[in-house]
Order: sequence, then structure tokens, then C-alpha cells
Amino acid sequence: MGEYRGNPQPLGASGFDGVLIFSTISQHDETNGKTALLKALLNLKDGKNDTIDFFLDIAEKTGDLENLINASYTDLWYKGQTALHIAIERRSFDHVKLLVQKGADVQAKANGKFFQRNAGLGFYFGELPLSLAACTNQPNIVSFLMKNPYRSADLTEKDSQGNTVLHTLVVIADNTTENTDMIVRMYDEILIQHHKLEKKRKVHLEDIENNRGLTPLKLAAKLGKIGLFRHMLHREFTDEETRPLSRKFTEWVYGPVHSSLYDISSIDTNKDNSVLEIVVFGSEIPNRPEMLQIEPLLSLLNDKWDRFASKLFLMNFLVYLTYLMIFTMVACHRKDGQPPFPVEDVPLDYLRCIGELISVFGAVWFLYKTINIYKRNPPTLKALFTDGFCEILFFLQAALLLIGTILYGCGRREYVGLLVLSLALAWMNILYYSRGSKQMGMYNVMMQRMILGDILHFLCFYSVFLFGFSAAIVALIDDSSPAIKIHTNSSQAQGRTFGLEPFKCKKPTYNDIRFTILELFKFTIGMGDLEFTDHVQYKEVFYILLILYIVLTYILLLNMLIALMGNTVERISKESENIWNLQRAFTILDLERTLPRSLMRKLYPEEPKTLCFRHKPNECRQFFRVEEINWKQWRSDVNREEDPGNHMMLPQPEEQPRATVWNLNPFERLRARRRQLQQSSVP
Repeated sequence: MGEYRGNPQPLGASGFDGVLIFSTISQHDETNGKTALLKALLNLKDGKNDTIDFFLDIAEKTGDLENLINASYTDLWYKGQTALHIAIERRSFDHVKLLVQKGADVQAKANGKFFQRNAGLGFYFGELPLSLAACTNQPNIVSFLMKNPYRSADLTEKDSQGNTVLHTLVVIADNTTENTDMIVRMYDEILIQHHKLEKKRKVHLEDIENNRGLTPLKLAAKLGKIGLFRHMLHREFTDEETRPLSRKFTEWVYGPVHSSLYDISSIDTNKDNSVLEIVVFGSEIPNRPEMLQIEPLLSLLNDKWDRFASKLFLMNFLVYLTYLMIFTMVACHRKDGQPPFPVEDVPLDYLRCIGELISVFGAVWFLYKTINIYKRNPPTLKALFTDGFCEILFFLQAALLLIGTILYGCGRREYVGLLVLSLALAWMNILYYSRGSKQMGMYNVMMQRMILGDILHFLCFYSVFLFGFSAAIVALIDDSSPAIKIHTNSSQAQGRTFGLEPFKCKKPTYNDIRFTILELFKFTIGMGDLEFTDHVQYKEVFYILLILYIVLTYILLLNMLIALMGNTVERISKESENIWNLQRAFTILDLERTLPRSLMRKLYPEEPKTLCFRHKPNECRQFFRVEEINWKQWRSDVNREEDPGNHMMLPQPEEQPRATVWNLNPFERLRARRRQLQQSSVP
């Protein structure tokens, strides 16, 4: 099919010419559904193509205007894309107005593979024309689609993934400064215009969930869009009409101190799938530690820690310490011989049996707890650097002890090896409770980061050198030489004898790979024995191998490891604090989940603070007060603007007895006294 350019000569719309023109315009490419109008829009020159008006005029006269305008692609990649989508993509505001005026479908969905998320090459914009205009930063087209008198766009419309235009803006955010500024402006503009246009409808755009049950705020938390996420939590409008859209209200300001009220309606854990749970338990989310530093998440977690979590954490530590003492006593006073051992009728044996049962039941509890954690938050290699590996150690501790218990019941003496390994891990797991202290927790985080980073890399290189040089030395040993010396009691006094049988002492040599690896490891830590063996074919080669190994490992690798560890400590000092705060948050929410709701209400000394808007008394939200200090903003005046409580919001009605009346005007009495003094001074 040819393309139409330039200024066509006027042709009659009737007769043979009119039929021919109409037939040509209405045709479409059978392979992809492309029409002449779609091709004309794809070939704009300086934003213009006169054939578009001609096509629309002919189609309108022939009564086929709606079909022409709303014709869409039919191929797999661009399915559903209409002329309106192309006009928006070409940033042609005039053609957008023309198409909408002529009856273009403003809710048409371009759901081809090119427009889907995670489909490889392509661009996801939410399928709808309004979403496309918003994602490509065209506020004039967005405003027109929302306000035009012909057919305004429905902002509650969802794409195939259940995303509205606000969800789509969250998806395309990339945390860069330029992109975040653009997304923030467009996001706020859509909220404000929708609020002004839809005053009678009780539809809150930010409360709409997509197919995954996520609101725009929760989606921003899930995807780690920290710039937009921070703005959404701190959004505060000063205009009286749009102020209900705010999630933050400045209660009062005095000098550098700011007292703010944050809306926590979907943030706190009193609701399922809350923002706090998404951030803390989302191991795949980037920027998790940094996101928890944003208010009100940081203050909310600190409040939970101070109210109940610190006490429960200390109680858990004391219980675990008691369990560890019992486990240690049982392991150290185990019986020798062939298991299983019968319980003797003596008090000490009864105590040992009780200790063994406590140890096994404790292992069952740790195994159950770690499995639940992994179901809720599957472990990944990337998450080890933030979540740590304490849960893995608890899992190994429990698994080794339970496997050892099975071996004990089967009469296998190998249970002792698993028992002592489990005991060693149990003592190592005390470090889990270091997250209750900031300094100890940060030290533990640094240690874990070094183990997973510097030490792991060192071991990879060191194992290559260790095994390579050990294999070379073993290959150099002459196996034909005798390596066993027998010392009897008659020849030397230092031999041990048992009756008449002499004790044979086999001296290990370098032809044993295990002995060689152990000896070379001793050289690495400066404890090697320089008394070399004589059973070497070429001593000079042996000396060269040994000296080269010492230079590469003891001098080079170890000093590199020390330097890298020092650099790591300096580099991640601030990052370690954020990771410690994340690990503590994980503990806080984990403790909170184990408590019944009735007990949780008793642990909170105060009831939730619920406030209602004055012009919408039935619309109430929960708020959390945060006092912040900003040394860059000095204001010492306290006026109506800084204390907006009474003229914007009301406490929750008294018929709801569980809510506490929260006075948003701490300086109301002071202002009242001022007004009284001013009135008394007026003649």
C-alpha cells in the first residue's frame, strides 16, 4: 500500500473517484492491520501531514470514520496500537485533539508484545493512551485527555496487568534525578486534576490495586523506586483544596524542629501486605536498607522496638542462652560406647535424658522457624549480603542435630561428629542476638560482609595455590623409599607398648596428599616445619616449589587480604548501619508476627491516633507523629500555617471509643491568650 504525502487535489466524494478513494483508505495490511491513516501518522514532517485531514474527511463523509480512527494493529508485537497511540508517541498535540474530537477511543489498549513488561525489547507504558502520554512526559496531552469535552479518559481504567496510570509511572521510574523529577511532577499533576474533576466520586486513585494486590505506593516499595517512594511518603500540599491528597502534615515548626504527622494507613503492619512488610521481607528489592531510613518507616520501627520488641528480644536471648547451656552440658557429658543407651534409674541419668529431649525439641523448633522464614522470604545469593546468613546457620544447627538423633537411634557412633558440629554452630548463633545492640550489630554485619566478600575471594585463589603446589610436591616424592619406622620397647624407651605387642609409629610423609596440604597450610600461617624430607628426587625443585608457595600465599595473598579487609571496613561503615537497621527490622516484624492480636493491644500503651478531615468527617486516616530536626531551615515563628490542625482536620468522632482524641494544636492555648490580650487592648 502506498503512503500519502503532500497536499492532495480535491476529489469528489461521490462517483467512481469517491468509491476508489474510500476503498483505498479503508484497506489495511493483512499481515499487521496497518491502515493508510496509521501510515500517515507515522510519517509526520515537522508534526504535520495534510493527508490525515483528507483521510478523516473522506471517512466522515462515507460514514466509516469510527472504524478508520480506531483501527489498530493486529500483529503480535504491536497489537492494539491505534492512531491515537501513534499521535501521542509522535508528540503531536494537534493530531491528538483532532482524533479525540472525531471520536477516537481514549481507552484503547495497545497490548502487543512490544508494550509488555519483561518482554525483552520494547517499551512498557501501561497500554492506555493516557498512560503513554504520562510516561513520555507530555502534560498538555495528559490534561487534554482528562478534561476534554468529547470523551475524557477514565483514570481508574487498568491495563492487562491491572496497572493504572499511577502504577505505570511507578514502573518506569529508574531512581535517577532527572527521571524522578519528571515522574514526581506528572504523578502529582494527575492526582490534583483527578481530585478537582472527580469531587463527587469517592474513588481514591492511590487505593486501587493491580493484579498482584499492590497499590502505587506498595508497587514503588516492591520495585525499590526509592526516589518516588520518598516523595509519595513526604507529599504535602499547602493548597486548601488539594491538602487532603497529602500524606504528610506539618503540625508545628519551631526553629529547626519540625513536628509532622505521617499517614500510615497502608504502611503499618495492622493491614495485610503492608508497605513495611514488603520492604523488610522483600529480599529481591534493591535499596532496601536505604528505604528503611525514610520517615515514617524509621521512626515507626524505632517505636515498635522501644515498645515491645526489645523486651521480647531480650527474653528470647535468655531462653536461647539457657537452651545452649543445656545442650552443651548434654554434649559434654554424653555416654561412651555403643548407642542407644538405656536410661538408668539414677537422678543424673534422668537429668541427662531431659536435657537430650530439650535439645532435640529445640532443634525441631529452630528447623520449623527457619523453614517458615524461607517460605516467606526465599533466600538468594544477593540477599545474603543484606539479610546475613544467621537463618542458614540455625537451619544447619537444627538439621545436624536431628540427623545425629536419627543416627543415635540407629545405633551409629557417627552421631558424635554431627553432635559436636551442631554444638559449634549453636555457639556461633549467639552472634544473631548481637543485632539488639547497634555497635555489636554493625560489627557483626561487617564480619558477615567480609566473610562473603574478601575472605571468600581469598579462599578461591588460595585453594588453587594450595592444591596445585600440594599435587606438585606429592608427584615429586619417591614412593620406593621406606617411610615406616618401627620403634620397640627394647630399642628405645620412648615407645609405647601394650603387653607384648610393639606399638608401630607411622611417620607421615609428603607422598600423602592430605599431609602435604596440611603442612603447606601451616606454612601459610607461619607455623610450617622446615625439616624437609630426604625422599625427594630433586631437592632443588622441592625448595623452589616451597619458596614460591610461601611468597605467593604467606607474603602476597595474606597481605592483600588484610589490605582489602581494612578497605572494606572503611567503605561499608555507613552501609553497615543501614544493613543492621534492616536486620533489626526483620527481627521486629518477626517477633510481632508471633504475638496474638490481643497481646499486641496490651503491649501498646496508647491507642492508634486516628484523624478525620473537616470537610469529609467519614474519611479518617491513621497518623504517626515524627519530630525531625533540620538545621538548614531556621524558623522561629509559630503561626496558623505552621500549625494547620484545627482548620483542616478533626479528631475521630467520640462514638468510636477506641480512638484517642489527638489535639493537633499544641499552641492553641498560647494563641488564645494572645487573642484575649489583643482584644482587651483594643479601645
